[in-house]
Amino acid sequence: MLQRPLPTLESWVNYLSQADIPVLKRTARELARLRENEDNVTGRQVAGIILQDPLMTLRVLAYIEATRRKSQTADITTIDRAVMMIGITPFFARFDGLPLVEDNLKTQPQALIGLLRVIARARQASMFARDWAVQRHDLDIDEVTIAALLHDSAEILLWCFAPTLMLDIRALQAENPGMRSAAAQQAVLGIRGTELQLALARAWHLPELLLSLMDDAHAEHPRVRNVIHAVNLARHSANGWNDPAIPDDITEISKLLGISGSSLMERLRRLADIPPAEDEAKP
Repeated sequence: MLQRPLPTLESWVNYLSQADIPVLKRTARELARLRENEDNVTGRQVAGIILQDPLMTLRVLAYIEATRRKSQTADITTIDRAVMMIGITPFFARFDGLPLVEDNLKTQPQALIGLLRVIARARQASMFARDWAVQRHDLDIDEVTIAALLHDSAEILLWCFAPTLMLDIRALQAENPGMRSAAAQQAVLGIRGTELQLALARAWHLPELLLSLMDDAHAEHPRVRNVIHAVNLARHSANGWNDPAIPDDITEISKLLGISGSSLMERLRRLADIPPAEDEAKP
């Protein structure tokens, strides 16, 4: 565990890219349950469990790239394809006995809560992104889903390996209401999460397509905007659906999908626990 910030972005990348990434206890438990009936398990079942955990998703994609053969010319950009490439039995053998998030942070309960909140936010973002990709008739919905799930994976890794520093960031923002996350990260860590995110993705040699989908600098592309809006709405709604940034989110998402704000809210209610508007709540 890091107690002090590292001196450079490169040193952060070296440290985190070589770390043994833990996974959620629930993920390990669910995969162990599937392994008991290994002969009847499908790749889609395995992928469904992996995609509930951004840390496990990251492990699988990094493993695929690390073991990639020179003859493999096509990038593996989805978990379904990754599991198919590895094979069910080799997958269970390779990803057995993984370190667990809950064990790593057992002495840091507040950091564990912070980590689980970011993971819940990432899951919500992936659900939004997937639904909107369906609405947009995206050619590969799974790619957009994974990009949204992993968009904030650097923040998740920092909660895993630098929990004290992440708690310092949270305290700094509490002391300075309105302070942006990037500014707080720069003050405490000496880097911004977004730059660490992309640098780590390159260190793991993640597919260029996923890199571009996770890079907000490519916001001129509708698929990237799909991811950005999903991540933003998940972050803002985590503060409650009365967050002042949400009306602007709804406006931009409606433009992206080409639907009305009311139609968008109907879609969102199928995906999230949204309280009714005041006029809807009246008898």
